[in-house]
Amino acid sequence: MANSSALAVVATLALLLSPAAAACPQLDGIVVSSVRTALQGEIALAAGLLRIFFHDCFPNGCDASILLNTTSDRETAQGPNLTIQPRAMQLIESIRAKAHAACGPTVSCADITLLATRAAVVASGGPWFPVPEGNLDSLAPAAQSKVFDLPGPDIASVATLVGRFASRGLGEVADLVALSGGHTIGRSQCSSFSDRTQRSDDTFSKKLAANCTKRPNTLQNLDVVTPDLFDNGYFRALTFNQGVFTSDMALIKNKTTAAIVKQFAQSKDAFFTQFAKSMTKLANAPKTDGNKGEIRRVSCFRTNPKGIETVVDSGEEEQGFAASA
Repeated sequence: MANSSALAVVATLALLLSPAAAACPQLDGIVVSSVRTALQGEIALAAGLLRIFFHDCFPNGCDASILLNTTSDRETAQGPNLTIQPRAMQLIESIRAKAHAACGPTVSCADITLLATRAAVVASGGPWFPVPEGNLDSLAPAAQSKVFDLPGPDIASVATLVGRFASRGLGEVADLVALSGGHTIGRSQCSSFSDRTQRSDDTFSKKLAANCTKRPNTLQNLDVVTPDLFDNGYFRALTFNQGVFTSDMALIKNKTTAAIVKQFAQSKDAFFTQFAKSMTKLANAPKTDGNKGEIRRVSCFRTNPKGIETVVDSGEEEQGFAASA
């Protein structure tokens, strides 16, 4: 209870002190109300936003590069991103349109992605967490090599997973375990865990295989305990070897990560505290070229037309161009 009260105070202070509050006082209300309304119609959007957050920030920092979808080298056409939710992307764009209509182009798609994801986590029962402000929107998609640095669900080596996370500023083993806990509201196509069903090396994987054989197009809940609630059900399921992905099962099979899994399974507060910390670290993942780009004025899905000169970097931003809370 004390942790919840403290987070509420921090959240209020962050909003009051944020440049976004001055540039667009309506922003927080627009984001929260839009996300809550969308989730009432389709709860799966929460997982969709969380996945966009991770897949945008992990390759090259949080720059909304994953939203660019008008070129052949778009990130959503590459293997790790083929199942990114178009409806979640559209929700981000609809929030941009509302925010810009209310306040002008003072908030980037990158910042809206962070804010919308946080709102979705909170609305689903999860913790509030601070995110950096002033992220600019990239001028091009991330390089393919960067996109394929995303850790896949078929990775069985904890050492490999830890190494991938550490390369993005997530150096604690607890970062890996906590962020994997985002699967508590996730769903997956059978093709994403076919390696596990093909092995069928335990009771749960045999059940998964049977379900996919009968209903190959049905989405599988990644948290089989409380699939629509952001809680520690994912970790409780893992302690019974009920992980859907090979990467999930790797966490319970490794001595170091298994201890953290069990801690989170026993204490939702412990999971929430670490998840909030790790999400903020991911939101601050390093950008190869620094914070350079623009605030997309026409659409989150394309860069600004040549006639609109809005390219800046973090050291040259005009007053009011930083946006987020």
